[in-house]
Amino acid sequence: MKLSHFQYDLPPELLAEYPSEHRDESRLMVINRKEETIVHKRFKDLDSYFDEGDIMVFNNTKVFPARLFGNKEKTGARIEVFLLRELNAESRLWDVLVDPARKIRIGNKLFFGEDSGLVAEVIDNTTSRGRTLRFLYDGSYEEFRKKLTEMGETPLPKYIKREVESSDQERYQTIYAKHEGAVAAPTAGLHFSKHLLKRLEIKGIDLKELTLHVGLGTFNPVEVEDLSKHRMDSEEVFIPNNTVDAVNKAIVGKKRICAVGTTVMRSMESSVSSSHRLKPFDGWTNKFIFPPYDFSIANCMITNFHTPKSTLMMMTSAFAGHDLLKEAYVIAIKEKYQFYSYGDAMLIL
Repeated sequence: MKLSHFQYDLPPELLAEYPSEHRDESRLMVINRKEETIVHKRFKDLDSYFDEGDIMVFNNTKVFPARLFGNKEKTGARIEVFLLRELNAESRLWDVLVDPARKIRIGNKLFFGEDSGLVAEVIDNTTSRGRTLRFLYDGSYEEFRKKLTEMGETPLPKYIKREVESSDQERYQTIYAKHEGAVAAPTAGLHFSKHLLKRLEIKGIDLKELTLHVGLGTFNPVEVEDLSKHRMDSEEVFIPNNTVDAVNKAIVGKKRICAVGTTVMRSMESSVSSSHRLKPFDGWTNKFIFPPYDFSIANCMITNFHTPKSTLMMMTSAFAGHDLLKEAYVIAIKEKYQFYSYGDAMLIL
């Protein structure tokens, strides 16, 4: 498979700028790999495809308000700072992206807000776009983190051109988000409502969780035609014992094991034993899944419609089968499905 196999043209009006009014009212395309069928449903119909003893695995990462706007000392130029990763809590060191990058040099200071007391100094140029900042703040670590949350805004993807609204704080977050650390939402999970989760539970479907803190590397463009030469950024993953036990029990019982999103799929495929069982995991993964690929754990997945040439589309293609996924995208465009993070979903059986 080459990069060019994942190109398609999306009419701009199908890019979802806003989520559906109610989480589980978004559309759901159901793709059956064995029968090679495609049917159209609503997300709230999801429970009809699962039976008692089946398992769904969710990513419980929580998005933090990673986008800040500061002013450069002396010139006052407005600089966007996107927090990527905390490097050292004690020294308040962070890996960040800055925009416009060309205006920022080592030693520059950035001031956030009028009287916030939050200042950052650029101490390293880590990549062509990335920087390392040291935050200066007179207060405890807890107060500092609280200030970052106050000053930051919800990091909607760049292709959403509108201003961030107060509702985004809630809607660009799954209802089961627990562990803060993601700079982008695990978007397949955005469609679940409390009501739908309760219905799944009542039906006897086992709902389990893991954590993958989504980094911007997920969205980094693939710039090589030969996919084997692309390198993914590492992301932090935690798979607890109770999830491992439940998944392995479902494998033995030949039940449906559903990965809710590409992040869950990648997490589970990063921790597989030689006997094709899931193992507990606490570390980092840079696993890149593209066709052809043999999946070991999940036998169905929920995902959104992804951007052309993205690693997310490549993984979905590896799971669904390239021709079937291509056909699904053609149909989705024809049927005016909504695409990307706030868009509609697909269930691949």
